[in-house]
Amino acid sequence: MDERIRFITHEGKRILLVDLTHCPAHEVEQIARNVPNHVTAQPRGSVLLLADFTGASIDAEAIRAMKESAVFDKPYIKRSAWVGAEKFPEVLYENLKSFSRREFPMFKTCQDALSWLVKD
Repeated sequence: MDERIRFITHEGKRILLVDLTHCPAHEVEQIARNVPNHVTAQPRGSVLLLADFTGASIDAEAIRAMKESAVFDKPYIKRSAWVGAEKFPEVLYENLKSFSRREFPMFKTCQDALSWLVKD
């Protein structure tokens, strides 16, 4: 599971990549539950996070895990971006944003998301 959550460097900045590509819903849930272990080891307000959901599936349990992680991680996140989540039901996406009181900007490509994450 840890190979799916790792730091990468883009334009000299560290970005936590959460690679959920082609994961079934139960793996999305497991990965989401592990993200706080990586995020909370960093200074508050410092983490740039890219979540790539390309080809991933979600269900109610995966969303619940994502909501819990998003609330727990909030103080540590500077900026986050999502790729590949455009097929998620809008109601689930809005529920996640409302519950966590966080924004999850969506991008069509990882390159677009990375460029947005590192801009000052």
